[in-house]
Amino acid sequence: MNRPTENDLVRRIGLAGRWLSADNAAVQLGIGDDAALFSPRRGYETILTCDWFLEGMHFLRDQHPADSIGWKCLARAVSDIAAMGGEPRCFLLSLAIPESHAGPWLDEFLRGLRRAARKLACPLAGGDTTRRSEILMNVTVIGEVRSGRARLRSGARPGDVIYVSGRLGEADFGLQRLRKGRIGKNDPVVRKHLYPEPRIALGRWLADHRIATAMMDLSDGISTDLPRLCAASRVGARLNASRIPTVHIRNQSRLSNSAALDLALNGGDDYELLFTVRPGKARRMPRSFERLGLTAIGEITYQRQMILVGSEGRERNLSPGGWDPFRRSHS
Repeated sequence: MNRPTENDLVRRIGLAGRWLSADNAAVQLGIGDDAALFSPRRGYETILTCDWFLEGMHFLRDQHPADSIGWKCLARAVSDIAAMGGEPRCFLLSLAIPESHAGPWLDEFLRGLRRAARKLACPLAGGDTTRRSEILMNVTVIGEVRSGRARLRSGARPGDVIYVSGRLGEADFGLQRLRKGRIGKNDPVVRKHLYPEPRIALGRWLADHRIATAMMDLSDGISTDLPRLCAASRVGARLNASRIPTVHIRNQSRLSNSAALDLALNGGDDYELLFTVRPGKARRMPRSFERLGLTAIGEITYQRQMILVGSEGRERNLSPGGWDPFRRSHS
């Protein structure tokens, strides 16, 4: 078998993504030249984001299917676009893999990446490849949002109601089940970990109708992400533990209520939306959006503290316990 060259990899990636640029007016020139050409739409602002996806830190080569790595590396980056109320337009991929993975593994990876690109309407416009013993990738996504409609972390005000979409902690619970090796990737919580779906439609609806005053995605756990939103807005928050939507009881598999709450507070990888709404608009908020649950879990306060109200009204400070790549160990 001939050893693959970088040109071979670029050609295969280009073939996998060639169909993507043909029908996407934003990408005037895609893979095959020194750089891509992108045409923004009139009346829109451009959103730029990038995201690392690293073996050993974000996925395990022997436990995560290659197609899920392809899907997830794009989906998690697109989630940042959704969190500002925008929509993705195209992406760049920087990929480093060992020579041993330049065959069937790469084919599966590209299959998952292609499915994500189609689902998210986000074509591959270019990138870079190299060889390395670990599998490393970086995805840069270019998105757009209507001028003046971008939802930022800094817009929350005291009295705003705090909302989340979906159920929290499911992806982390799915990772736990995946590590046990007894659950297939079609299990709902395992699929949420392997194939997360960024909430593009919800984010766009919240932005276009000026419903959300502040917004971000939940990638590191609400105990870590909510303080970031509050710091940007110079406010505090008060959460009601009983209102936080946790892992569904059908999927809990002997998971206690306290363990489910801990997953909801500190588990990462959910890629749900965390957003705030003025009280007047909150009274008219639907309970769901396109069958995705929307739950009010607390309120923004003047006091710059994170307070969790538990059973019987007992309060405690909510400390950041979610994902932090610089923490020495993670559960």
